[in-house]
Amino acid sequence: MDTPSRAAAIRRALATIGVVSGLGLCLVASAATGDADAMAPTAHSDSAGAAISDAAITTKVKATYLGDDRLKGSHIKVTTTNGVVTLRGSALSADSKAAAEELAHNVDGVKSVDDELTTAGSNGTMHKAVAKTEREGSDSWITTKVKSEILGDSVSKGFKVSVKTVNGVVVLHGTLPNDDAVAHVKDLAEKVQGVKSVDTTQLKSTAG
Repeated sequence: MDTPSRAAAIRRALATIGVVSGLGLCLVASAATGDADAMAPTAHSDSAGAAISDAAITTKVKATYLGDDRLKGSHIKVTTTNGVVTLRGSALSADSKAAAEELAHNVDGVKSVDDELTTAGSNGTMHKAVAKTEREGSDSWITTKVKSEILGDSVSKGFKVSVKTVNGVVVLHGTLPNDDAVAHVKDLAEKVQGVKSVDTTQLKSTAG
């Protein structure tokens, strides 16, 4: 009677081992084939977590670029390392370059943006000093945008207004038909992104 009992016990033990072994294989397979979102919460390596986050940031930056008309014709390569986005390649214009940097800055998780984009100058080459001067590039972009808004507006497109931007402050020069025209041009300039204030002291009204 001891022998059958021993045999039964052995069979039960083998069956238990088989179940555990099978369960272990399922867990390994699940871990190996699980998606990135499932894996992320259990990752213990800081570098692995950073890699997942960086990949997500790069994807988001690229996605924002796809829908922006200012970047048409530009060729931009995006890489992200520890939250720092690096932009390489060429932008069609200073406007495009500024837009690319601005959009990248606005993506969640981005710590800073290293803008290494070049734009074509009169001789086809962008001087490095200009490319690296962020403030000058920003002021130049604002000036271009304000001029575009004034020329494209149905009320002000016939006005002769010169525009200069210094550290985000737009200075308008010219002579306009009345005070309403001055106020309208100021309003157009104030709506441009990046404008800190608008100086209209050098805008004159012919209405007296």
